[in-house]
Amino acid sequence: MIKDMNDTDATRRNFIKVGMVAGAAALLTPVLVKTVQAADAAAPAPAAPAPAPAAAAASGPKLKMGDVLRVAREKLYPICRVCPECDGVACAGEVPGMGGIGSGQAFKNNYNALARIELVMRTFHDVKKPDLTTTLFGQKLSMPVTSAVTGGVTYNMGGKMTEEEYINSILGGCLDAGTLGWVADGIGDKMEVFERRISVLKTQFGGKGIVTIKPKTNDEIIKRIRMVEDAGGVAVAIDIDSAGRAARAVPGQTVEPKTPKQLAELAKSTSLPFIIKGIMTVEEARIAVDVGARGICVSNHGGRVLDYTPATATVLPAIAAAVKGKTTILVDGAVRRGQDVLKYLALGADACLCGRPLVRGAHGAGRDGVALIMNTIKDELTVAMTLTGVADVRKATSNVIAKVQA
Repeated sequence: MIKDMNDTDATRRNFIKVGMVAGAAALLTPVLVKTVQAADAAAPAPAAPAPAPAAAAASGPKLKMGDVLRVAREKLYPICRVCPECDGVACAGEVPGMGGIGSGQAFKNNYNALARIELVMRTFHDVKKPDLTTTLFGQKLSMPVTSAVTGGVTYNMGGKMTEEEYINSILGGCLDAGTLGWVADGIGDKMEVFERRISVLKTQFGGKGIVTIKPKTNDEIIKRIRMVEDAGGVAVAIDIDSAGRAARAVPGQTVEPKTPKQLAELAKSTSLPFIIKGIMTVEEARIAVDVGARGICVSNHGGRVLDYTPATATVLPAIAAAVKGKTTILVDGAVRRGQDVLKYLALGADACLCGRPLVRGAHGAGRDGVALIMNTIKDELTVAMTLTGVADVRKATSNVIAKVQA
């Protein structure tokens, strides 16, 4: 159902008001910060989220975006300031954390390139109820948006949630919204942490999720692939864009780039769809297809691994032109709204990944918060498709993007 635009505007205004409050709070003395931290430490630990769908919860006050963001800010600050616009400016260089690496320019490139793309409004048509559904690796989704690969609750998010609580929130909230969540691996995580995440995937969600694995040695990756298979996972990925982070790896573990031969070995090692995440060139997109990848993710790791990389929106069109129809094309990078999803689809993606907003949703209201974020994106995408005359997400083309005048 298309949301009333006044409600959406009100939500945005509330978001900005809350952001102004956070800005003022950042200027207060360290004494206040210590007081808040002491109060947090004294508070009882939150109970693990129940696996029941949010829709089945007892009726109560409707969850509001402003409340979710307020609580998220309280839990994530100063790791994440929950800025009114998540553009990578305030958190530049904060890795570990939620920022972009170094100058933060790669993160900002993702946001700015996507923001510069304008949509062509068309209202002379009969598109009244656009079809957002799509099928991804055999799973029918309510929209072409999944969670992104987010993890590291202790070193990236401040440790206010357990691994189990966070994974439950991401997977459960995405399922409640009719889509899929991803389970992350971590450069600095021991096997025991990965096992805990996979246990949640298996025991609470019957494998309904996609799992990514860091570019360790092939033997170590295949060992983890077997765990994903046992859990009934939908697909398995390697986020090869983490290959340069060896300094943060667990001592004794190797993190490395991969040759085409090594990638082919991984693709052949499993019957699950094998996805290569971290594709930023046409050349490597073609290699990914050649080695048997059922999916690629155009990604610079949220701007968190190599400073000054171009935006994913910048490189996506050429990649899509080269391999569209030969493999599933996913993309991440600054997805904040439903309009961003439509832009990426028009640039050639089959589906998008949404990351930082869901970190906020999970910390602000657990599973329900993630579902709220995803359903809001769904509603915004519905409006954007209606006002651009796009009847089906699988048929979004570049004609919905305004051409820049010379």
